[in-house]
Amino acid sequence: MSFVDTLRQWDQAVTCVDEQDLTKALRIFLSIQEPNSKIYFDIGCLHLLNQDLDAAEKAFDCSIGKDEHLAVAFFQRGMTFYRKKRYEESLADFQQAFKALRGNQLIDYKALGLRYKLYSCEVLLNMALSEAQLGYWDKAHKNLVKALDYKTDAKLNIIDKALDSALKQKLFKPVEFPSKVLFKPNKHYVAELEKKDYLGKAKVVASVIPQDAFSGFAPLQPQVEDGPTCPKEPEVLRALEGEPHTVLFEFIPETSDELAVVPGNIVFVLQKGTDNWASVIFNERRGLVPYNYLERLEISLASKPNEGQGKSRPPNREPPTRPERTSGLSRTCSEDTHQMDEQSTDNLCIVKVRYKFNFAFSVPHGSSSEILIEKISKKLNIPSTAITLSLTSEVTERSVITPSTEMESVWRRASGRHITLWCSIKEQTDGNPQREVHFVALHSYESSNPEDLNFNQGDKITLLSRVNQDWMEGKCRGNTGIFPASFVEEVPVNGQSSE
Repeated sequence: MSFVDTLRQWDQAVTCVDEQDLTKALRIFLSIQEPNSKIYFDIGCLHLLNQDLDAAEKAFDCSIGKDEHLAVAFFQRGMTFYRKKRYEESLADFQQAFKALRGNQLIDYKALGLRYKLYSCEVLLNMALSEAQLGYWDKAHKNLVKALDYKTDAKLNIIDKALDSALKQKLFKPVEFPSKVLFKPNKHYVAELEKKDYLGKAKVVASVIPQDAFSGFAPLQPQVEDGPTCPKEPEVLRALEGEPHTVLFEFIPETSDELAVVPGNIVFVLQKGTDNWASVIFNERRGLVPYNYLERLEISLASKPNEGQGKSRPPNREPPTRPERTSGLSRTCSEDTHQMDEQSTDNLCIVKVRYKFNFAFSVPHGSSSEILIEKISKKLNIPSTAITLSLTSEVTERSVITPSTEMESVWRRASGRHITLWCSIKEQTDGNPQREVHFVALHSYESSNPEDLNFNQGDKITLLSRVNQDWMEGKCRGNTGIFPASFVEEVPVNGQSSE
């Protein structure tokens, strides 16, 4: 079943729930062939409304299996176990829900399509109730006292009442999720379900614009003699839906909502979120990909008149931003890709390196220190002899990773196939000291992105690292950040800029 079909049925089902037709809604949900974690959650909620606890338990099992970080799914499965009087399993699920809250006072699921806030104090209250059912009144009292640290003014009353009941060793009411509140599909995606004729009726035309070498169908391009001197770029690819982008780095998905891509793939960006994740379509599949793993694919005419003399105008392009979560790695040569294809992905571990900027790559679990340093050397384009790798931010004799380091102890620090290391660069003292590279700004660069380096034309910039062929990291006037390479020119050793 395609993403569009799934989206359409999901929207139809939640509409039926809004219209109080729960039987039809459940029938539509169950007809979806490949439900995601949110759809399984909705199915479980409808089974709870029908008092079908066994079916609800299975649905929440599938929801958690699709997304093991969905705290509200653990909460709902915990309530299912509580209704089935399986209090030990109920307690374990409430503990998992509290763990998934990660010390936050609440999680607001509105951004994910669920109009509900899961409060830590309510989860702790249900934990205490399960412990009370098991006869662990002391533990129940401690969790209710702990809930006071996470309380809000709106929730203070229920915590106080539960505490009074626990002191008298009397049971109290659990906090229950409103089961008719369901995850809804993205409203922007739903709005795009109606068929649109992007291309219109194609007509073969003869261009009257001088030096127009483009041949093809461009139904919206003006064809008049006193039209614009520079013809519009053809929108053939854009008409396919979304903006075309080239994939720069391999991305390995962690959830069912994400999409696997490799360098060289052409994807179409449907929407870019504020969290730097983009919704893309590739091979008729839709999913999420980090936006800084993509590069806009410019579609230009075969021949284009020269715009001005001398140096080119600065490009109009968004700088690469770093997503909140990264799981991919840069592929610098075909050998790496071939080796990764041959190795089992089950044995891969993601190494996150903290440098002047953070980056990540994948290696087989248990790799040697030489392999780790070689990967970093290729990424930063710095000799491996200049790299110091350590287990902590402070470089000490015990934390530094060298060829003599017992790597088994290093890899034992990995958690969930992830490990974080720190990297620093030391000056070379073997007669060839590493010289500083300086640039002079050809154009002024201003950006609202906090990771970017702003400068004015003529400013001198010290190079810190090369992010990729288009972007570099530098320091100017006491500030550090990334900037486009096309905006600057290297200053030769003699201190004079090239013309």
